[in-house]
Amino acid sequence: MKVSVRRSSLRRLLKWTQRALLAGAVLMLGYCGFVLMDAWMFQHRAAQTLEHPRTAAPEGLIGRIEIQRLGMSVAVAEGTDDPTLRRAVGHIAGTALPGQLGNIGIAAHRDTFFRPLRNIRRDDIITLTTLRGQYRYRVVSTKVVDPADVAVLNSDGSEILTLVTCYPFYFVGSAPRRFIVRAARVL
Repeated sequence: MKVSVRRSSLRRLLKWTQRALLAGAVLMLGYCGFVLMDAWMFQHRAAQTLEHPRTAAPEGLIGRIEIQRLGMSVAVAEGTDDPTLRRAVGHIAGTALPGQLGNIGIAAHRDTFFRPLRNIRRDDIITLTTLRGQYRYRVVSTKVVDPADVAVLNSDGSEILTLVTCYPFYFVGSAPRRFIVRAARVL
């Protein structure tokens, strides 16, 4: 059995398909632009607040984390929900805050703000700047763990900084492991 379709109907279908795909592409690019601009604006406001403390702080701002050797400088906000991690790195709830005894847990996506961690080395210096002061940490170890291994966030009573991101860094999709950077406070 032979199916025949008129050329004009086929052209019309192709034209509408083309328009629908173009509209979808424009919407996706617009969304990406929005996300990038939102993150840039949050980072800019956070930097202004930390440089000029009288400036109104963005909601949830804790400070800024810097690893000079890697050229990384990014705002730290409270929480690890999706909107927070789109704009900044997130302080993990239930962990210590900078300047307190305990383990400070900070998380971010491997394909955004924590991408440079793939090149971190032992003895790198991590600086955490807050409105209350500046805290320096020296990297003591890195390791890869399962996502369920939350023991890396346990406190041993000393001032520890733990950075958490997904691993492997070049994995497409939801990564199966977690990359952990552990750093001890330098006085």
